[in-house]
Amino acid sequence: MLPTYNEAGNLERLVRAVLEHDVRILVVDDNSPDGTGALADRLAEELADVEVLHRPRKTGLGRAYVAGFEHVLRAGAELVIEMDADFSHDPADLPRLMAAAADADLVLGSRYVAGGGVVDWSLPRRMLSRAGSVYARVVLGVPVRDLTGGFKCFRREVLERIAPADVDANGYAFQIELTYRAIGAGFRVLELPIVFRDRAVGRSKMTPGIAFEAVWRVLALRLRRDAILFEAP
Repeated sequence: MLPTYNEAGNLERLVRAVLEHDVRILVVDDNSPDGTGALADRLAEELADVEVLHRPRKTGLGRAYVAGFEHVLRAGAELVIEMDADFSHDPADLPRLMAAAADADLVLGSRYVAGGGVVDWSLPRRMLSRAGSVYARVVLGVPVRDLTGGFKCFRREVLERIAPADVDANGYAFQIELTYRAIGAGFRVLELPIVFRDRAVGRSKMTPGIAFEAVWRVLALRLRRDAILFEAP
């Protein structure tokens, strides 16, 4: 599943690289003004394993993923992989994620386990990203080291159980809550090391608002959990 907004400079090359790994692709485009949607339609006409879901407007990454999850589950998908459309996630890692799903319910491409890493980022951005993952891990009390990453492979039953449509968050907070819900539901979560690379084409969608949302939503998740744990029977 590839959510897109203004990714015309990356999409075709990425689609062709992903298709080398025996998967089907759903492009979820948020009415990109740069023609990404039209490019995706052309690729779908040419390539049998490509499909496009057009959304009327940009309402956030989380909503795009929810629409995509609902679409692929209706189509019968048993494994669902989400990844960025800008080559930050290496298509060559797809076979490892899919193979690991034989022994895990949710497989995370992790920057912060042994063997993983980040390249092409400034030191302040690296520090901010790592601090965000540490903050979420400590506040939520979970063992996952990379809670904010967006390279994931879900088994079907995980998505059916954790109800992504009920998650109001977007961006980092959306990724955090999906993994947190999976852990809370008792699913086995496995982290595999990946190397994350900054985009070479196009502009980042990261904003201060996305980072701030992650901070307060993590705290809200913890408070909600504590309220449930201490609720009188």
